[in-house]
Amino acid sequence: MITLPAAAQSIIDSLQKAGFEGYAVGGSVRDTLMNRPTHGWDFTTNATPEDILKLFPDSFYDNQFGTVGVKIYTLSTDIEDIYEITTYRSEKGYKDHRHPDHILWGKTLEDDLSRRDFTINAIASDGKTLIDPYEGQKDLKEKIIRTVGDPDLRFSEDSLRMMRAVRIASELGFMIDETTSSAILTNAELLKRISAERIRDELMRLLKSEYSSDGILLLKNTGLLKYILPELEDTFGVAQKSPKRHHIYDVGTHSVLALKHCPSTDPLVRLATLLHDIGKTKTFHKDESELITFYNHEVVSARLAKAVAQRLRLSRNQSDKLITLVRWHQFSVDERQTDSALRRFIRRVGRDNLSDMLALRIGDRLGGGARETSWRLELYKKRLQDVQKQPFSVTDLKINGHDIMRELDCRPGPIVGKILNQLFAEIETGILSNEREALLIRLKQLSNEVTGLAAN
Repeated sequence: MITLPAAAQSIIDSLQKAGFEGYAVGGSVRDTLMNRPTHGWDFTTNATPEDILKLFPDSFYDNQFGTVGVKIYTLSTDIEDIYEITTYRSEKGYKDHRHPDHILWGKTLEDDLSRRDFTINAIASDGKTLIDPYEGQKDLKEKIIRTVGDPDLRFSEDSLRMMRAVRIASELGFMIDETTSSAILTNAELLKRISAERIRDELMRLLKSEYSSDGILLLKNTGLLKYILPELEDTFGVAQKSPKRHHIYDVGTHSVLALKHCPSTDPLVRLATLLHDIGKTKTFHKDESELITFYNHEVVSARLAKAVAQRLRLSRNQSDKLITLVRWHQFSVDERQTDSALRRFIRRVGRDNLSDMLALRIGDRLGGGARETSWRLELYKKRLQDVQKQPFSVTDLKINGHDIMRELDCRPGPIVGKILNQLFAEIETGILSNEREALLIRLKQLSNEVTGLAAN
């Protein structure tokens, strides 16, 4: 028996009082059994959607799969969650390997559980008893992902289940059982029939998981990776170890280790970390001395990352960020760099992306076998913070065009912009500070040269 949250138990109680069966089912039951946080409870019942709509007035039904959404409110009457109640059902025909061609209302809970993907998701509870016909609790204890029934049939019904098996394993730290894993390898090509949006969503959830690097290796070992990220698949076996080079792993292994050590939990940053070296496959060169080089690999990697972003249907902002992180990851961490060089780097990357770029860099270093900390990197991070206190454009100056027009007793015109640019240039080179008094003094000096500036 498990204790359900009050809101979830009330759904079941309402169904039972009306003479219907009602059970919580799926990932929420699984996570509760594992003492993991959960939300978005799912329920199954022998009540039809029309019956459910009558029982729960604040509900909606707008799909063909028998699922009714019930709004769950907080004490402040804000919508906190949407619970989904689905009528027992069985399914026939999966021509697109994703959606059933026909939905039939089932008669029993057992009928409904038999169509579910994995044993650990085929456990139901009404708050009093657990119904577990496929030994999902046993698989939970043994940390195993196993399909309900024949894995070939389950994956031919819905090919995205293959990715879902890997993603759930990555979230929970589970293994995929041998029969299920073998079936994924056999059916991997079916993933080509799944929409890019569905693949993207599963990939991003996998990248967000606790064991994301293990998940990427699982994708590779089960034959799925070449249908999701073929650019990454191609990097495995591309050597990097050579004289005068610090790398000890091939490109693909290094990329997975970089992901493992990336301190960011943002799946997009993790994706950039995973893809940052995909251009090395096309830029690989070994000279007569056995020295391996990858000149301009970051440029090629960015171009390939753009193709990945388009294929996965990333948003414009996501795509821009991914490409930026990959393109500029090969930056120099050198204590001798000037403030101007640091500002150029920040402009290229963008202030909002700085912490993410540094997270990628940390993953890159540790994924290549470097030490945990680097005094150069720590100094670089501090200098990046310090240099951001300086202006990055004329709009950051402590004086503006109105001050200049007042001093020169003139109207808006090109001369105002020229003086602002002159002041900004002097600040950027370090000969002038961005303090209002200092800027006003320098402005008075420049006002005497206004004729010369106007002529240039």
